[in-house]
Amino acid sequence: MSIERLVVIGGDAAGMSAASQARRLKGPGELEIVAFERGHFTSYSACGIPYWVGGDVAERDELIARTPEEHRARGIDLRLRTEVTEIDVAGRRVRARDVDTGAQSWTSYDKLVIATGARPIRPDLPGVDASGVHGVQTLDDGQALLDTLARARGRRAVVVGAGYIGVEMAEALIHRGYEVTVVNRGREPMSTLDPDMGRLVHTAMEGLGITMVNDAEVTGLRTDGDGGVRAVVTEDAEYPADVVVLGIGVRPETALAKSAGLPLGRHGGLLTDLAMRVRGHEDIWAGGDCVEVLDLVSGQERHIALGTHANKHGQVIGANVGGGYATFPGVVGTAVSKVCDLEIARTGLREKDARRVGLRFVTVTVESTSRAGYYPGASAMTVKMLAERRTGRLLGVQIVGREGAGKRVDIAAVALTAGMTVEQMTALDLGYAPPFSPVWDPVLVAARKATAEVRNA
Repeated sequence: MSIERLVVIGGDAAGMSAASQARRLKGPGELEIVAFERGHFTSYSACGIPYWVGGDVAERDELIARTPEEHRARGIDLRLRTEVTEIDVAGRRVRARDVDTGAQSWTSYDKLVIATGARPIRPDLPGVDASGVHGVQTLDDGQALLDTLARARGRRAVVVGAGYIGVEMAEALIHRGYEVTVVNRGREPMSTLDPDMGRLVHTAMEGLGITMVNDAEVTGLRTDGDGGVRAVVTEDAEYPADVVVLGIGVRPETALAKSAGLPLGRHGGLLTDLAMRVRGHEDIWAGGDCVEVLDLVSGQERHIALGTHANKHGQVIGANVGGGYATFPGVVGTAVSKVCDLEIARTGLREKDARRVGLRFVTVTVESTSRAGYYPGASAMTVKMLAERRTGRLLGVQIVGREGAGKRVDIAAVALTAGMTVEQMTALDLGYAPPFSPVWDPVLVAARKATAEVRNA
């Protein structure tokens, strides 16, 4: 029996999960696995980088789930500092370049996994390539930022963008003792929330001493004679900076796939079937931040860069490559973050998402507490809920509050996945005791109010 070769492009969550799962199902005598990674690290938590930069995580290596040596010990031929530069689909081979020496070679494959991830958006602005300007996507990026912080001449930081990375990096820089300004083109921070909920985040950030500048378009970065960044410039003002972090978001890293003629969606991500196989290509799979996924609420494809999805994609791919069967049905868009002790969560659709796909809906917002109001430590939270006007189907939930608020979004995530109505949610048998919840959990209070709104509508 001939030995098949699996080639994996990308050594983080999706790629190495796929390789590891395939190895569990097929030994070295059945399947040879070659994995290419252009960086220095594998299988690490990119989501943990802001907490490493901020000092909550003491050592970089705490973010690494499995080292290259551990992968190799399991029979995976892992090649670090090696970048794949071309996929020859017809010839079933990839060309790889040694990042340090420039040497190039071709490697054939029977099965191919593309897990190239996403890249930080780096706008084409004057001065954006100055020293002291950082995107934060990989451990190498995090180390480069820490090196800059260690030698910076001043203590002024500007974060461009106020999404998850921007907000988390602003907090990290506050912990590092920096004076932080966040420049955001949107009405409020956290554009993944509706503006009324984003306003709560805005207020909390200012309470930490972060200067929030909303509705501001960055036009360039001013540099000094040595090529270092000195300020972020907008149409109306200039904000001094000794270090700049770009938290504008990410795009799928699919230039390689596009050059190979593989199908991309409207967000630039690879398109796959339920088995994570690239559409129209029997022996090519893709997963992680480089793919688009089905939104189970809207029924449309979207790009969401999250480690939870990437690991699941890898497990599905590895099972299918290894001769088993698994599928990834889609997502409901659940995410959670924090600014110090303020917890921020969302799942499903925002108002503008629902309008974009033509849904008619009602919205309700309720104020409640994380525990029984009389129990020590009870803290306030705000829950916003969207429901379809005619059917009462749950469409989305957003939560902003203190300790105990964020993970309540999981109740809504399960309800969305199950296609429940808000009225059905009111009968959910959730755990109750005064230290954990009021008699009516805040999510169920919102569901009751939404049920009434649907009936009135």
